[in-house]
Amino acid sequence: MRKPTSRRLAALCLTTALLATAGCGGGASESADGTIELKFSWWGNNDRAAATQKVIDAFQKQNPKIKIKGSFTDFNSYFDRLATEVAAGGAPDVITLGGAYPREYGDRGALLDLSTVSGVLKTDKIGAAALDNGKFNNVQYGVPTGVNTVALVVDPEVFKAAGVPLPDDETWTWDDFKRIAKEIAEKSPKGTFGLADPTKTDMLDIFARQRGEALYTADGKVGISEKTLVDWWNMTLELRDAGATPPASQTAELITQPAPEQSLIGRGLAGMQFEWSNQLTALRKASGHPLELMRVPGESGATQPGMWLQASQLYTVNAKSEHPQEAAKLVDFLVNSPEAGKIILADRGISANSDVRTAIESSLSEDEVVQAKFIDEVTPKAGPALVIGPTGSTDTPDILDRINAEVLFDRSKPAEAAADFIKQVGTAIQQ
Repeated sequence: MRKPTSRRLAALCLTTALLATAGCGGGASESADGTIELKFSWWGNNDRAAATQKVIDAFQKQNPKIKIKGSFTDFNSYFDRLATEVAAGGAPDVITLGGAYPREYGDRGALLDLSTVSGVLKTDKIGAAALDNGKFNNVQYGVPTGVNTVALVVDPEVFKAAGVPLPDDETWTWDDFKRIAKEIAEKSPKGTFGLADPTKTDMLDIFARQRGEALYTADGKVGISEKTLVDWWNMTLELRDAGATPPASQTAELITQPAPEQSLIGRGLAGMQFEWSNQLTALRKASGHPLELMRVPGESGATQPGMWLQASQLYTVNAKSEHPQEAAKLVDFLVNSPEAGKIILADRGISANSDVRTAIESSLSEDEVVQAKFIDEVTPKAGPALVIGPTGSTDTPDILDRINAEVLFDRSKPAEAAADFIKQVGTAIQQ
């Protein structure tokens, strides 16, 4: 989804498709005996499809007058196929969405306002921080299939070898973070660092949100200030100069090696790494170390929490569905039923429903239990939902990589880089 051309083409197809749906019904049908058939779509592999079919079977056993026709494809073709289905007037009744698509479909009237089916679809066990992922312009269009969050992954073995205590993630600041990263590098063998260069869009968003800003504004503009960007790059240059992060040439090489086993922490060569919580299993496997999850620095003293709960995916209901109540009943089962939770487990993220998380904990792997407990800890402390980037924002990671390289190679000063970043991102999202 990082390719801007694909993203913009999808948006264009979506607009065309939605214009073609005026007066069209959803994908549901009803037989002579009163049995209702609903269509339910998702993306994924055969393992996910098999688990989803088990959930469908369980739902149909409880609701024999509702038949579910499941449909899936791989991620790359899913959204193109969905746009075609919408254009043909045969979009699924229950649609799985992700990224910026819920907002785009919702803004164009293709998704049901879920408040109209609140008597069937309950959300009281889903925290507001998670639920807000599916709310746009004060309308609830989707509910999360599961959640994760950006976290600090730490390697206790690297800390121990360096004689550095693990931080208190309830109180630590960015100054504490810098001190600890430097100390790990100073007391470790050559080639072991405090962390890799932390510059990525998710971290800019967290850093900005802690200051009451965000990478993007709700009305689709650049929201991060030049001062915040300058402060960020001054910090990362300080870490580089102290040897707490690798030299620019090594950072440039690491960017091209995104696999967990190629990362510094995956090779046991860093004490910390900012990463999505659902990457813990892969990083633990790569490193062979008992890595832990911690909150990012600066949360306790921030204007507002920077961390947020990110919906792995969202279940939505087609606004044109002929049977919205029944469609909502299926979504309610998917997100609120412990029975469904025990089948899906963490395949679509850690359940956002607190009761379901408790019910499935004994069935989760050790790594998934760590993630679930971390989500439990973060949920009451998380900040507001992330502002989804506007059309064109998929260019931002590439823009950031280019400008960050200029900073790390000392070809651009932080102030110049900040102005350049805001200008380039602003241009990308206005196209």
